[in-house]
Amino acid sequence: MPYRAPVSDYEFMLRHVVGFDRVSGTERYSEASSDVVSAILNEAGKMCEEVMAPLQRNGDLNPARLENGVVRTSPGFAEGWKAIAEGGWIGISAPEEHGGMGLPVTLLTSVNEMMSSACLSLELAPLMSMGQIEALEHHASDEIKELYLPKLISGEWSGTMNLTEPQAGSDVGALSTKAEPLDDGTYAITGQKIYISWGDNDFTENVCHLVLARLPDGVAGTKGISLFLVPKNIPDENGAPGVANQLKVVSLEHKMGLHGSPTCVMQYDGAKGWLIGKENGGMAAMFTMMNNARLGVGGQGVGSGEGAYQHALAYAMERKQGRTAEGSSGTIAEHADVRRMLMTMKAELFAARAIILSCAVAIDMQNATGEADWAARAALLTPIAKAFGTDTGIDVSEMGVQVHGGMGFIEETGAAQYYRDSRVTAIYEGTNGIQAMDLVARKMMDGGEAAMHLLDEIETQAEQAKATFPDMADAVWQAAETLREATEWLNGQSDMNDRFAGAVPYLRGFARVLGAHFHLSAALAEPGSARETLARFYITCLLPEHAGLLAHAQAGAKDLYEMSLEDLVA
Repeated sequence: MPYRAPVSDYEFMLRHVVGFDRVSGTERYSEASSDVVSAILNEAGKMCEEVMAPLQRNGDLNPARLENGVVRTSPGFAEGWKAIAEGGWIGISAPEEHGGMGLPVTLLTSVNEMMSSACLSLELAPLMSMGQIEALEHHASDEIKELYLPKLISGEWSGTMNLTEPQAGSDVGALSTKAEPLDDGTYAITGQKIYISWGDNDFTENVCHLVLARLPDGVAGTKGISLFLVPKNIPDENGAPGVANQLKVVSLEHKMGLHGSPTCVMQYDGAKGWLIGKENGGMAAMFTMMNNARLGVGGQGVGSGEGAYQHALAYAMERKQGRTAEGSSGTIAEHADVRRMLMTMKAELFAARAIILSCAVAIDMQNATGEADWAARAALLTPIAKAFGTDTGIDVSEMGVQVHGGMGFIEETGAAQYYRDSRVTAIYEGTNGIQAMDLVARKMMDGGEAAMHLLDEIETQAEQAKATFPDMADAVWQAAETLREATEWLNGQSDMNDRFAGAVPYLRGFARVLGAHFHLSAALAEPGSARETLARFYITCLLPEHAGLLAHAQAGAKDLYEMSLEDLVA
């Protein structure tokens, strides 16, 4: 069974689950009618099925390589990039004045997720450009915007972001890359950056790097960091790529997965760069890009999980083994445990996708209205979307291997690739542990107000649903109350280590409740359908996990430190 873009799922969720009608009802996004949305999703889905999906295995078996200082990409990736660029998919939400479509982030998120499920290695390339486009739109000078944005949006040029250094991973403030002012108003950038996704390619005219570096008077830590745009080739007076800049790809990382995506070690030796934003304001500018990327990476997780689910489902519906409870010798999809895994995969993907799309809707509403409540909702949901989306992708792809049984351990089936490719999504763009710490710390600086507003909505819906689905509605309402109590406990802790000790289970418990809420919405939209059946499975079998997770979240840090490091070794 070939890959099928889940267009109908997106259309259903936008219409009945995440409230996209509020976005299309704003003046800014009034052109995003149901007909336009359907056309966009169907065209993107067709490109994913026909162009990107056939590149999935090819990128894994024929990795990108470094040849005489030039990155040579996997066969077919250049054509794949061309299809993405010519379809306008890089600029879905980019400003129209520079060649973009100006459409909602929710549509961008949907298309990115489909591209991820078709070929995650290639999808990483436009995702990096999309993040750079947003950063430049918000922080670059008009001159930089006019030169770079049209080229990035069209796909003629591509973008990257350079944060990490050998000694500065999650602690970005420890970076040592330097920026020396030059007489012409530009800067000489010197240092090394690692883990640079798509740091080079052989199919765009130029590669534009956003690089964090420290000015000579920059103070230690993140407050002394500035952001610079450093192109591979310096544009000439006509805006065309000119002389080579003083930068190079030192090597490519040998990775567990994502073999088709070159992850570069970059060396800058006095490379010419242009300041983006204010001096020492690099982190604020970079976070514009990172928040976009975090939502996108959450979609990568769900997308990879979708690919793994379809792959496992096709195998389960063809593979015959053993006798079912009814005594037939049908496919393994008839066995209860395999059915449990397939149902779990489908239910988890629905929940994670709904959380991600709901976050995107909040971002769109913030952009369209400027209202603080939508900004707070978007901020609250971003770490949940990133962490739960990627955890789900990893869990589902691992389960896909299990569905295949022994054949899942054999590389030729392709099942293991989904797991290998998705594993890094829980690590890059801020590890999921850091996402959880962000949720319980920075995102609770309002005393939990944004979280409580969301819980009020969940409980209101559950109350209204009791007439139709009393058992499911009551379970969701009770779960929301348990989450409310955990949130109140969390905000009562002055010791941040007590919060951090339970941050990961708190985030996952929060996601469990959100998932149940969205599944209940689906059941209410189509009672008596397969969507109701899936909702009942999630709420009955998966939602109860929230109780244990939230109990863990409130255990504090004491027990973690009762055992010494020496005891851990013993």
